[in-house]
Parts: sequence; structure tokens; C-alpha cells
Amino acid sequence: MELRQLEYFVAVAEQLHFGRAAATLSIGQPAVSQQVARLERELGVVLFDRSGRTVRLTVAGSRFLPAAREVLAAAERARGAVADPTATGASRTVRLGSSAGLGDRLGRVLRALGELLPGTAAELVSAPTRARLERVAGGQLDAAFVRGVSSAPGVELVEVWRDRLLVVLPSSADRAADTPIRLAELATLPLRIVARRLNPPLVDLVLNACAAAGFTPILGNHPGTLQDLIAAIGSGSPSWTVLYEPQARALHSPQVRFLPTEPALTMPTALAVRADATSRQVAPLLRACAMAASGDQES
Repeated sequence: MELRQLEYFVAVAEQLHFGRAAATLSIGQPAVSQQVARLERELGVVLFDRSGRTVRLTVAGSRFLPAAREVLAAAERARGAVADPTATGASRTVRLGSSAGLGDRLGRVLRALGELLPGTAAELVSAPTRARLERVAGGQLDAAFVRGVSSAPGVELVEVWRDRLLVVLPSSADRAADTPIRLAELATLPLRIVARRLNPPLVDLVLNACAAAGFTPILGNHPGTLQDLIAAIGSGSPSWTVLYEPQARALHSPQVRFLPTEPALTMPTALAVRADATSRQVAPLLRACAMAASGDQES
């Protein structure tokens, strides 16, 4: 059993897709499939059910996943134990789970962290929310940004900011920029939003707000990528979606306009850290988040 086999297995378990797992690992899909199959042969069990159109963990795979994470976390701790922080050119790496929609704020967090801890390098990890939380609890990540989560085993959640959601409409829409819009005005337009399984907190927030406004939105096609989504709304038949304000600030598209809602829709973002993390470990990250949030007015 090799560490890379465990890394590949965990990546597939988190993505439930061999192609996406290969992309997160920056390697070819055949290598991932081969190493996972080799791991299964060595263990004498089947870890994934590949019989349908989707990949699923078997019972054995579900039991093996937390143990694999523990081994990988132990390997990271072992590397850290022999690292010499006083050595010339030595730097500390902060492993940070990222979240979609952070926009320009993520860059400000990283710059602030570099100012607070000179010589620190940030390693960004993209994974589903549940996987990020489990990696933090298991020690594979130092911290992670998550949205719409109130609690999780083995981690502490510290709210770092709240983001407004902005409605995205075609620039041809008869409305002045930055003029608040009531959701009821959108009742006849298709809503292009991700499938709920991909982002339950966001979808629930928007659909519940629409219900409070007296309508159930017509769900339109979501093309999958942000670039395609903006293009579809900007050039196609009238439709709408929502984006986090920092995400919208990072976009410069003449095809669409971004409007606040009335009443405002907001989503909290929390920094997830291990429940047993010390204040010395957490303080620089929280300070960097505060510095990034304070720069919103300057953006």
C-alpha cells in the first residue's frame, strides 16, 4: 500500500468521479483508475461501485475512507516533525480549503496572511464542503472556508463575514444598475441555478426567499461553468441567477448587470478549524480574514 494510492482513493471518494478526482490531483485519469484498482487488489475488497452511471463508495470503501484520511494526516504530521523551521529558506505551508464564489476576497486573504506570517506559502485545496470539513477534522487541512454550515464533527466554525447575493440579469434589462430588485419581479423568468446536491445552502436560501415572495421559480438550464452561465444570461432569452457579491466584483462583463435584492439575501462564510486548534494557530488566519473583509469598501 502506497501513500499515493491512498491519496487517489480519497480524491475519488470525495469527488465520486474519477475524471474530477484526476483533475484535482493534476494527473491523468488512467493513472488514478490503475492505482485505485491496484489498491483494491492489495486489500482484497472493492472500494467503489462502478456499475451505474455514477461512482459510489461500497460499504468497505466507506469504512476504509476515515482510516485512509488518518494515514495521510499522520504522514503530514511526520513530515512536519522533521522540518527545521530555522533552516535558511524554510517556509511554512498553510493548507487551506477554498470555496467557490470567494472572488477577489480570497486573494486579499492570502496577501494579508503573507504580511502577518512572512515566508508562509498557501496551498489551496478544492473539494466538496463535506470533504473539506472532514479533511480539517483529520488534520489534512489547516482550515477551510465553508458556507451555510452550522456544525460539523471535530471542527470549530468561526464566522468571518457575510456576503450579499446579487441577482444577475441581462444588461438589456430595463433597470438602473445597483437598483434593488424584489424577487417577485422575477417570477416569470427562468432561474439558472446549480442542482441542489451541489450547493444545498445556496439553493435552499434562494428557493425559500422566492417562496416568501409568493412564487416558485421556473428552473432553467445551468450550463455548469460560471463563464458559460454569464454568457447564457447575457445573450440568451431573459433569465436570471445569483452570485456572491465578491464573485460579482471580480467579473467584468458588459453582457450582464448585478442587482441587490430587497430585502437583502446574505450567506455567512465560516472558517473551519480543528476543534483542538490553539489560538496561536488560528489567530493569523482569522486576522487575515478580517483584513480581507475590511478591504471590501476599497474594492
